[in-house]
Amino acid sequence: GKRKIHYQFEDGKEMAEEYDVKSGQLVSRKWREKSTLGGSGKWQVEVGDPATLLMGALESELIKESSCNPVFMRKDTLTSFQWRIRNLPYPKEVYSVSVEKEQRCCIIRTANKKYYKKFSIPDLDRYQLPLDAAALSFTHANNTLIITYQKPKEILAAEEELQKELKKIKAAYSGDGDCKTQ
Repeated sequence: GKRKIHYQFEDGKEMAEEYDVKSGQLVSRKWREKSTLGGSGKWQVEVGDPATLLMGALESELIKESSCNPVFMRKDTLTSFQWRIRNLPYPKEVYSVSVEKEQRCCIIRTANKKYYKKFSIPDLDRYQLPLDAAALSFTHANNTLIITYQKPKEILAAEEELQKELKKIKAAYSGDGDCKTQ
């Protein structure tokens, strides 16, 4: 049910994206750069759940952070960028979400000074588009703060063009993964 696309750029960076086959929606996007010694670095999750990357890692069995800590992740929809911060129990009135145009980032603050987060929108940086405070909104439900930023028309057009190109690409390997033995 997923389609994976792997990009390798001339500067040594790599990007891996996963799309839902039925809806064409972006499920995850990860970046990796060469390390200082020339080897492959660790994957940095831009979109999707960062916890899935660590599953099966030995370090996670030895020391693990509290499951009560806030978890910040990005999940995009077809028309908006969306961030979810789980494990934030305060009511909606406590939160303040704003745009800092000079620093090109969004800032989340709580009135009780219990949570503060600065984050940028890499997609807008790549297209060199300005941040718009009117496109930003947030809601709170089930101990999760959901921040939504409506995608500008330039990004919507670029994503539509990308989807057309991705449909033309034939899969390098499209098997069911089973080992065929006799």
